[in-house]
Amino acid sequence: MSNTFDKIYDAVKLIPRGYVATYGQVARLAGNPRWARIVGYALHVNPDPENIKCHRVVFKDGSLTDAFAFGGQEEQRRLLLEEGVSFLEDRKVDMEKCQYIKSF
Repeated sequence: MSNTFDKIYDAVKLIPRGYVATYGQVARLAGNPRWARIVGYALHVNPDPENIKCHRVVFKDGSLTDAFAFGGQEEQRRLLLEEGVSFLEDRKVDMEKCQYIKSF
């Protein structure tokens, strides 16, 4: 049986390269729309960053978190840019082009 963090990690693994998802989307994919804050906690202690690409999780307005656990906001931005994620002039992810949409 999976615990909450495992469900969150499985949801993050669904986000394809070149796309992002919001904390709320990941919470819904993991089974509980109220887990958005818990998603942040889980990603902060990500046991396998090579396979659980937590840099693909952003705020709903496309902004990046200052608390990105693996090098900070600029590292998250660099990783996303390397994957082809586009940003707007305000340094937020272009959510229209890059948000991962999955029917629930």
